[in-house]
Amino acid sequence: MEIISFYKSDRQSHWLGEIGKSDWVAGAYLHELLSGGRFFDVTGESSELFLLTDGDSLVSFCTFAEKDEIAAAEYSPWIGFVYTFPKYRGHRHMGLLFQKIESLAKERNIDKIYISTDHVGLYEKYGYEYLKDMESIYGGVSRVYVKTL
Repeated sequence: MEIISFYKSDRQSHWLGEIGKSDWVAGAYLHELLSGGRFFDVTGESSELFLLTDGDSLVSFCTFAEKDEIAAAEYSPWIGFVYTFPKYRGHRHMGLLFQKIESLAKERNIDKIYISTDHVGLYEKYGYEYLKDMESIYGGVSRVYVKTL
């Protein structure tokens, strides 16, 4: 398994195709953002997309972004678009991406990372704590988690 940065990869079209195979509506939206060159417009200029790969297969992906679906400026950065392909689930592969992001955050002197989700019981396994419910930019309510580094 290897962690790569989508924007530093020389195989972006391959990985874009792999992201497009996800069975998740947000994965389709991420694919649309990447395909249309709007990723940084939506997530912020310093945002990154990390991929956990197994050879030519995409295992998991997520973003480390300035912005997410919660508009509150006091909360940033965000881990977003968190997805693991079904055949790889249950092995905590996403934890490898979280470790990469948390290490990068520490290098940048960032002491808190946030996640917006509707999942309960998933992110707690990785040390994230429920903060509160907040309204998303899409009009729904999302659970916000935080991890202090």
